[in-house]
Amino acid sequence: MNTVNKKEIDKFSKLAEEWWNPFGKFKPLHKLNPIRVELIRNKIISHYNLKNGNQPLKKLEILDIGCGGGILSEPISRMGGNVTGVDASEISIKVAKAHANRMGLKINYLCGSLEKINFSKKFDVILNMEVIEHVSNPKLFLGNCSNVLKNNGIMFVATINRTLKSYIQAIIGAEYILRWLPIGTHDWNNFFKPEELNKMATEYNLSEEDLIGIKFNLFLKEWKNTSDCSVNYISTFIKN
Repeated sequence: MNTVNKKEIDKFSKLAEEWWNPFGKFKPLHKLNPIRVELIRNKIISHYNLKNGNQPLKKLEILDIGCGGGILSEPISRMGGNVTGVDASEISIKVAKAHANRMGLKINYLCGSLEKINFSKKFDVILNMEVIEHVSNPKLFLGNCSNVLKNNGIMFVATINRTLKSYIQAIIGAEYILRWLPIGTHDWNNFFKPEELNKMATEYNLSEEDLIGIKFNLFLKEWKNTSDCSVNYISTFIKN
């Protein structure tokens, strides 16, 4: 069985050259990156009782699934993490490798899907950010994630809630009115309510530890953490 949605991969492959343009098609992700990097960093430090500092994630094995051009992999690598980035788009992986080389970063980028890659190790941390709504079999995808996560490992899943508010903001607003994203980037029917995601994860020994909403302030032009999970949210899971 395969979790790759070829239509979704083709869609993002066409945008691959835009990955590192902070004013291009991935501008929303570039704006979102600082807050999600901070959240990930703090949660990992707390979970593993690590010392704070310039490279608090040193020696941790971290898997970034659907890494695209590496805009999340790189800051995590700079914090000391031994990062493996995986994406089914060959051109996105080429972009990621080229940019990491220019930055002098050692990141292991692999092209393929979880079920097609034979990993020689399991991971302390899995970053599953804005990916699950784009795969063809979400349940199988979560199972594959659990298989490569160490016991007591931590996984972050960022996605979008399936609500009327998310349809208005994430699709009509972001794609059609503000043009932050190319039209057709998201399919509202593929969004997940937090309880649906949690139910699937539980089947694979993944227990939800935290649930945090992420909200964009139009006036300040920045993202903020919130208790409101009606649109964007990040769930943190621990493998039992």
